[in-house]
Amino acid sequence: MDLVTKALAVEKLRPGVPVQVVGDLFTFYIARNPGAAFSTGTSYTMLLSCVAVVAAIAVIWVARRLGSTGWAIGLGFLLAGILGNLTDRIFREPSVLRGHVVDFLRFPHFPIFNVADVCINIAAVFVIVQALRGISVSGRRDTSRGRPKQQDPADASTDRVSPDGDESPGAPTS
Repeated sequence: MDLVTKALAVEKLRPGVPVQVVGDLFTFYIARNPGAAFSTGTSYTMLLSCVAVVAAIAVIWVARRLGSTGWAIGLGFLLAGILGNLTDRIFREPSVLRGHVVDFLRFPHFPIFNVADVCINIAAVFVIVQALRGISVSGRRDTSRGRPKQQDPADASTDRVSPDGDESPGAPTS
């Protein structure tokens, strides 16, 4: 979705010419961003690209231990966002790993962004919710948070949390 919307933005939008979608509240406005969020680090495009590669590898590495639907959704959105913007960094002008990210969604008094950025923010919400719930990537609930659970110590290593957050004592672990 990110790549398709960016291709449409590049094809249909003209620099400096906003297209009103919902009056002045929401417009399409194409911009090329060599930096990170809020156009910070514009002279570090190559470094940002390398960080994105490392982040994508880290997400894939962590995903091997997934045992939680919430974490799977969060990491999926994170990987989509990272790869969407990294694709721009690799294939767009001015050169490989120095490409400028296409941004085109604009609200008043807010930085221009794209679908990949939306994915990264959705990922942040899922990660924060899972962390606040005390659910690890593997699906285990951290019982030291909140109320401690009464259980047989022999079953402690096999507690898992189902996708909806219900604890399932004795469920097999992977």
